[in-house]
Amino acid sequence: MAFKSINPYTQETIAEYAAHTKAEIEKKMQDGWKAFAALKQAGLEQRAAWMLQTATLLKNNATAYGSLISREMGKTLKEAKAEVLKCAVTAEYYAQHIQPMLQPRLIESDGRRSYAAFEPKGIVLAIMPWNFPYWQVFRFAIPNMLAGNTVILKHASNVSGCGLAIEDIFREAGFPEGAFQTVLVSSKDMEPLVADPRVHGVTLTGSTPAGMSVGQLAGKYIKKSVLELGGSDPFIVLKDANLEEAAKTAVKARMQNAGQSCIAAKRWIVEKAVADDFIQQVQSLITSLNQGDPFAADTDTGPMARPDLAEELEKQMQKSMEQGATLLAGGERNGCNFIPALLTGVKPGMTAFEEETFGPLAAVITADNEASAIRLANQTPFGLGASLWTKDIEKAARLATLIDSGNVFVNAMVRSDARLPFGGVKQSGYGRELSLEGVHEFLNIKTVYIQ
Repeated sequence: MAFKSINPYTQETIAEYAAHTKAEIEKKMQDGWKAFAALKQAGLEQRAAWMLQTATLLKNNATAYGSLISREMGKTLKEAKAEVLKCAVTAEYYAQHIQPMLQPRLIESDGRRSYAAFEPKGIVLAIMPWNFPYWQVFRFAIPNMLAGNTVILKHASNVSGCGLAIEDIFREAGFPEGAFQTVLVSSKDMEPLVADPRVHGVTLTGSTPAGMSVGQLAGKYIKKSVLELGGSDPFIVLKDANLEEAAKTAVKARMQNAGQSCIAAKRWIVEKAVADDFIQQVQSLITSLNQGDPFAADTDTGPMARPDLAEELEKQMQKSMEQGATLLAGGERNGCNFIPALLTGVKPGMTAFEEETFGPLAAVITADNEASAIRLANQTPFGLGASLWTKDIEKAARLATLIDSGNVFVNAMVRSDARLPFGGVKQSGYGRELSLEGVHEFLNIKTVYIQ
């Protein structure tokens, strides 16, 4: 079996990669387990030095690594380079800040001394998507490898080149052989990897159906799992918001990476009093976006990653229009190229409201008032992120507690940041990445009690 890497803009085959054999996978498991012992022996100071060297490699080669991202999944080169540099910043952050996160936590009890220790477990299996082929991997791998775990990555097949490049980066940075490895295997052949006793945790970023499958497998073999799944994030604009700033941010939050982001602002919920003004502003901004060659300096959105994804988005848009929504801008498709689109008049029950639309399609929903806006925001099976716009910060803090979401950003677009825990609720998954909570997810939180 071979995995093909296809340029979504030109549809040219970039490379083909043979799937790893059972013997090759077993060798990777052995190497990963040996590297686990090597990482523990090296100590945190040495692991941090290797991670700082990882950051240096990422910064010095951002254009080359970014070009590979653009070729394999179509992200504009400027966005791809920014993704690589974000990985570098995160590597530096954790190398400089993880030491206190791993310190034993003293706990008062009736004993002479008691504390919780944070210890690595072994290999963590990561199943990662194509939309942010470096960031999704690094944001998980960096804290885990610093803490002493090793990683085996099963990347999305269309970004196999990125997966292999990441393995090379960690090796070149000085990490022991086997500390980070990419395995080329189809999704249907994942069960033996999850079942392997050397694997002590499974993390997946992907669709909700993929999360259900992996969550079941992890449960079957009693493995800790973290699932970061789909989203239909609300972007709530109240009547007292700074409309100009909200409109600019809404378009960026929906259209970056050609709309292919779990935390993209997929449902724009706007109070009726300012809806017409907001729609006028975002329509102007969307129609000014230049869609095309990801390597062209003036391109704002590149192609979608695969033809089937673009076709599915087109079907969702057309079905929403049949249900009563109005297309105000864009929507033309040519292969993977999808012109950024704007739907208005979207209501509950319509496809653009009920389903995750993973591409450059914005949907405006009008709310009668503030309470209605919050109800509409929560009227979804997802709960990954939410953006709330109002000049009244006290009101924002109160309303944030009413939104069913893992993340609420006030007067800002939802984003991931190494300093902040990241994850969802409901069908958007469970567990957390990043920050202190992300560091501890795959560690043994060991209670030590001394009488």
